[in-house]
Amino acid sequence: MSFAGMKVLSLESRRSAEIAELIRKQQGDPVVAPSMREAPLEQNEEAFHFAERLFAGEFDMMILLTGVGTRLLNQAIAARYAPERFAEALRKLTVVARGPKPAAVLRGMDVPIAVLAPEPNTWRELLAATANRPERRIAVQEYGRSNTELLEALRARGASVTSVRVYQWDLPEDIAPLRDAARRLATGELHVALFTTAIQIHHLLRVAAEEGIEEAVHGAFAKMAVGSIGPTTSEALEEAGIHPDLEPPHPKMGILVQETAQRAEAILAAKAGWSRAAAGPDPA
Repeated sequence: MSFAGMKVLSLESRRSAEIAELIRKQQGDPVVAPSMREAPLEQNEEAFHFAERLFAGEFDMMILLTGVGTRLLNQAIAARYAPERFAEALRKLTVVARGPKPAAVLRGMDVPIAVLAPEPNTWRELLAATANRPERRIAVQEYGRSNTELLEALRARGASVTSVRVYQWDLPEDIAPLRDAARRLATGELHVALFTTAIQIHHLLRVAAEEGIEEAVHGAFAKMAVGSIGPTTSEALEEAGIHPDLEPPHPKMGILVQETAQRAEAILAAKAGWSRAAAGPDPA
């Protein structure tokens, strides 16, 4: 089974060329609209204040949620303090990594990892993995939008929790492709949508609202096959009123594309009576 000529939307940014090629290999017609960029905060005062507290010994656990955020926090602190200070301070704490990306950065810094959350690497796995830990003075490196569920759950255990926000997600500098994708969604041109991070849907709906077509975009997803890379992204889709039709068994982009290609025809047939003939010939 393949996409067989279906128009497949991806809002991937950093790996846009890679996902487009994966879609083509599954005989899909990729519509790639980068939806976000990682923008370090213009003012790093929050990071500097956190560093002062860290160096003063005010924390006994640090939770790192993303690889990019871990690297940026290290770089931000190194802008004011000696480059090794952050890593040296982390070695004195219980260090928790949400998944393989922050773990890889920590290993590169020669920082031991006490707790590594298992797949699918959501806040729930992280919370379960730290359930029996005694530490109650916890710093959390935030990513994108604040993970209020995790922070509240940690506080419910009696922990004193400090969040450190080291980067935010902005719209891409060129939003024309994203605006065009929203318009094509609203007119029902697209068959499949693939989401690889929660922020993508927020930015798409933001642009759709600015265009006055948010309701039409919402309605379009009810007739499409919607693939989500994992539980965190699925949760964000559900919160936005969009039901994901599938998640791959492992949160990997290549597996997401392959699984969606295999199941898209059946999903579309159940939703709207789609047929291969309706999609036209397979892309060359």
